[in-house]
Amino acid sequence: MSAPNEAPRAALVLGNWKMNGDAASAEALLAGLLAGARDIAGAAGVCPPYPYLGLAAARLAGSGIGWGAQDVSAFDDGAYTGEVSARMLADMGCTWALVGHSERRTLFGDTDAEVARKAARALAAGLVPVVCVGETLADREAGSTELVLARQIDAVCPVLREAGERCVLAYEPVWAIGTGLTASPAQAQAAHAFIRGRLAAGGVVAAPRLQVLYGGSVKPSNAVELFGQPDVDGGLIGGASLVAADFLAICRAAAGRA
Repeated sequence: MSAPNEAPRAALVLGNWKMNGDAASAEALLAGLLAGARDIAGAAGVCPPYPYLGLAAARLAGSGIGWGAQDVSAFDDGAYTGEVSARMLADMGCTWALVGHSERRTLFGDTDAEVARKAARALAAGLVPVVCVGETLADREAGSTELVLARQIDAVCPVLREAGERCVLAYEPVWAIGTGLTASPAQAQAAHAFIRGRLAAGGVVAAPRLQVLYGGSVKPSNAVELFGQPDVDGGLIGGASLVAADFLAICRAAAGRA
């Protein structure tokens, strides 16, 4: 929550397209977003698959909608076949790079230490890392949500201490990603407040001013209530970001939050 003498944090909505679509569908989705771009009062961006970053850059330039990447290499340039460096993403005009998304952690083995390295590479290249954290259903049922969040946040705090306000956090409960389940507004607020407090305890001076996004089956029907929570600053949107009208509606909900 913003301190009494601080300006309210701006809203941000990012769309994570994941590994979906082809050139034709990406073109159509971008056209739909551009058609409604003037109605978006807050910051918004999309994270397409790597092959379509150039298309996003070409179509979205000057529109007010930004673009970013779904991941970034933990290495600089070199013999790392299949990797994409932070400097390459910066060359594509990216603003953001997601790091530590639960699918990267669970399916591809990204460790807390590797997430921190990726965040550092992103910052060094001038990108804004979007550090994703969240617990599984087993973690929540065991009462371990805060323990898991603390472990994930503590690993990246040494990097974020030097970032100032050039970073974003995203709380994505794993049990709510692509399942249709959504954290209640109270659950989301509790987690976001804990994240902000843990960052502050870890020496991240900018913690009160950092955007903390919620991700996990956000839809136009629940966005207003979720984004109305004092520590929820917008969303990292999965499935709904593939439908232009839904994504635009979520952006409007974030821009109008109290």
